[in-house]
Amino acid sequence: MTDQASGRPRADDLSCDVCGHLPRPTKTRLTLANVAAMLPIELAVHAIVVRSELSYVAKVLVLTLAATVLVIWVAEPSAMRLLRRWLHAPALKQRGRLSAAPALWRLRTVISDEPGALQAVTAELSRLGANILDLHVHPVPDGAVDELVVATTETVSSEDLLAAVSAGGGVDTRVWPTTALALADSQTKALSLSVRVAADPSELPLAVAELLRADIVTDRLSAPHPGRSVPGDGTVMKIPSPWHGAFMFSRPGEPFTPAESARAHRLAELAEQAELSAALRERSGAATRQRPAAPGGRS
Repeated sequence: MTDQASGRPRADDLSCDVCGHLPRPTKTRLTLANVAAMLPIELAVHAIVVRSELSYVAKVLVLTLAATVLVIWVAEPSAMRLLRRWLHAPALKQRGRLSAAPALWRLRTVISDEPGALQAVTAELSRLGANILDLHVHPVPDGAVDELVVATTETVSSEDLLAAVSAGGGVDTRVWPTTALALADSQTKALSLSVRVAADPSELPLAVAELLRADIVTDRLSAPHPGRSVPGDGTVMKIPSPWHGAFMFSRPGEPFTPAESARAHRLAELAEQAELSAALRERSGAATRQRPAAPGGRS
């Protein structure tokens, strides 16, 4: 939905379809909003208390109680309500860009591990008039798998995008149409990645890397030696593979949170269940084909 008068997206459009809550604003914007909401009221309370006939101790107690009540019951609720659009301005700006895009595409291509390789691909997309909205780079041996989300005009087709990426040096390129909702909020993005993993369990490592904005550790030199534990700074995470061993992900300088670890392991469980279900269906189909027909034409 958008504002009928201005055509801009509304803050309510960012609410989660499941719980109805808005995404958490950035800490800086939330702090500034709380100060803006609380400062005028607190100054007024200070002026009233200071000019009163109360004792010094009573004034301190009243001011402490008033500040506590203001923070809990007045400041943050008022800031979230009155300054809601400003608090969520970055997310609303992204939603507006996505909503205005005539066509959205997701691209995946493999580029060489050479300086300027990604720039060559983006230059070809720019000549086509494609606007890159999102980019994820997953290192692989001798190169990188790049996943991009681009906005184009309605006249640009998937064949045009494939040709542009190939001209820029990309190989093994694939293109899919995508939607604005998959990029607008993290909940929908997680659900979209879950659908991808359920449909194709081999998508697990790329899906986890995209969800957590992490690198897939594929270079044995950068991976912990067998038998050694994962570094304790929280920047490396291992999740079980549905096939063998484990996948390892790295995010230098930004440790993984317990919630992120839980999401990654849930995706791994989903991939394992999808793999098992596919194997059971295949075995059931094979058993049905091999079952001899009963006398009288019955199966």
